[in-house]
Amino acid sequence: MTTSPLLSLPGAVPAEGPDEGVAAHYGDLFREQRALANGAGFVDLSHRGVVTVSGADRLPWLHLLLTQHVENLAPHTATESLILSAHGHIEHALYLVDDGATTWMHVEPGSQEALLAYLESMKFFYRVDITDATDQYALVFLPAGSITAVPAEWTVRETAYGRDVFVPRDRLESFAAESAPPIGALAYEALRIEAHRPRVGLETDHRTIPHELGWLETAVHLQKGCYRGQETVARVHNLGRPPRRLVFLHLDGSDVHLPAHGAPVRIAEDGADGRAVGFITSSARHWELGPIALALVKRNTPEQATLLAEETAAAQETVVAP
Repeated sequence: MTTSPLLSLPGAVPAEGPDEGVAAHYGDLFREQRALANGAGFVDLSHRGVVTVSGADRLPWLHLLLTQHVENLAPHTATESLILSAHGHIEHALYLVDDGATTWMHVEPGSQEALLAYLESMKFFYRVDITDATDQYALVFLPAGSITAVPAEWTVRETAYGRDVFVPRDRLESFAAESAPPIGALAYEALRIEAHRPRVGLETDHRTIPHELGWLETAVHLQKGCYRGQETVARVHNLGRPPRRLVFLHLDGSDVHLPAHGAPVRIAEDGADGRAVGFITSSARHWELGPIALALVKRNTPEQATLLAEETAAAQETVVAP
């Protein structure tokens, strides 16, 4: 586990679970969410894995392995992609940018070793160099609208949500001081859930396929073949029948308890003893929306049905159509 030096900042409360190693918050969760939504502050994501691929063949080689079309990826263009099992199940989500000489990616905390092992096994005769750069670079997120200046020599992955900055680890504390206020992982997660963005290890289990989470739109190129798991992607896409679908839930705000990851989801009219139709993947308290969650439910769960997350009533919004 990578432990951030920014946990020594005033008010820092350590995160638990998949975000262990960085701060959950710095004393005021809703203030931090408002700041982030308004383009202020930074989020310490230095616990995430950082992997780089260099060499003349890096983009054509990655193109053969990933679900995304990256063979002609333009420099400084952000994209995201998946690595699937032979059966089409999601193993890794990669958030990429190429600087013209090196492809940079960040991945879930602790997953970089397994990713590197897979990439190394697929090198063959290609001219590529793969590096676990987690010890050298820390990820920091700057929200859209942030006016924080980033040195020109640093790699930045810019999206509609903000900038992922690959900060040299020996500059992390000084960059944080220039980018204040600090914002914890809980605020970042609340806005991620609001935006319906899935996360490996939370929205996924051992049998999740991209269609269930809406990743076909952002991380899969449907006219591209020749990657592991492509047959499953094409078959399910053509049939239009993924077994499950992601939903966004507005939870009853009168309940002080947030359902945890894995909590069962049932149809409300069947009651708390009814058969589970899915499970909670992520939940958070949002500064405007109140308690919210993402859940993975069976495809045929009625879109208009009120659901129960454990015993909490939840109105659903469709993320992935049945």
